[in-house]
Amino acid sequence: MIRKYSTTLHGHRTSFSLEPAFHDELKGIAEERGLTLAALLREIDDTRGPDDNLSSALRLHVLEWLKQKAGSVSAEDGHAPSA
Repeated sequence: MIRKYSTTLHGHRTSFSLEPAFHDELKGIAEERGLTLAALLREIDDTRGPDDNLSSALRLHVLEWLKQKAGSVSAEDGHAPSA
């Protein structure tokens, strides 16, 4: 189920829609990086293209983070990352 979330980015309120699992992963990424969730959201917002949807950018960030993490775990285990 998709849920709507609200935040303030660069002084103005905005909302985005995500599945709770993606929101939970974003919170985990922020914690692992020593950032607040708001700081992580600003970072992702600042790096997305002008025509890119914020919700999509957030999902893609989570996907990329998990892929990189899986690759580093596989490398540590002596296994090549999956293609």
